[in-house]
Amino acid sequence: MAPSPSRARPRLAVTLGDPRGIGPEVVAKALAAGPLQADVLVIGADGQVGGMPAKSRIGVGPWHAEDDEHAAGRLAAVAVERAAQLARVGEVDAIVTGPTHKHALHAAGYHYPGLTEFLAHLAGDVEVAMMLAAGSLRVVLVTTHIPLRDVPGAVTAERVITAGRITSAALKHWWGIPRPRLAVCAINPHAGEGGLFGDEDERVLAPAAHALDAAGPLPADTVFVKALRGEFDAVLTPYHDVGMTAVKVAGFGKGVNVTLGLPFPRTAPDHGTAFDIAGRNIADPGSMRAALELAVQLAGKARPKAPE
Repeated sequence: MAPSPSRARPRLAVTLGDPRGIGPEVVAKALAAGPLQADVLVIGADGQVGGMPAKSRIGVGPWHAEDDEHAAGRLAAVAVERAAQLARVGEVDAIVTGPTHKHALHAAGYHYPGLTEFLAHLAGDVEVAMMLAAGSLRVVLVTTHIPLRDVPGAVTAERVITAGRITSAALKHWWGIPRPRLAVCAINPHAGEGGLFGDEDERVLAPAAHALDAAGPLPADTVFVKALRGEFDAVLTPYHDVGMTAVKVAGFGKGVNVTLGLPFPRTAPDHGTAFDIAGRNIADPGSMRAALELAVQLAGKARPKAPE
């Protein structure tokens, strides 16, 4: 079912994440930081709508790190399932997910590398890509949570092209960029230096960049500088840490994780559960606030226009 155009403002579903972590705290703080141009439904335990922690518990949370991992993982996952269900039937226009713990999700029987892949399944096993955004810098990961030793074999021309096409579609439809400018980040130092430092850039990435009409492959030590200067709308990066490092250096505490390819926008803060500071009321809500604000922006683009 398509989102209803009858609502005056977008509606967001927000999950609290792992209850043992800082998710409940940063959600509460981010929502209290100022008005959003959207209506917010908070999804709490067992998928219940309106599960915001009581005001007296903001920054404390109902759990501690030693609590049952299986139960914590299940609560976090069920909330995400509920949010995705609401988005799929048009009850909300975008979802924002609090930080989850991958080990807890696995302990609860949710065997996905992360929420990106979990949401892809919930949306009908669609093809997705993970974007990290910090201000004007947008980075898309061609591979996500895999060991570095497996990256060269996993970075195929087909995988790069798929990520690029998903990225271009999202930039057009959600960001309103009519002709997105993409760059492909090299996998080897100096983009392989003519094969001296590896042939993956010439053999795999160059043909993929050509198929996408994208720049590159460009060395990692220059491509992000060019993007920050406005030369590109997004950079496709071959592996997790090269992309994540660029985003976190460019905007630590303000970065947003965006899942591209879903039938609805999904954003999340670019940090984890931070069990070490949970319950101390010192967590920075900046990234969660940025995730909420970007979700409002993308929901506004994704919603059908109300009839005149």
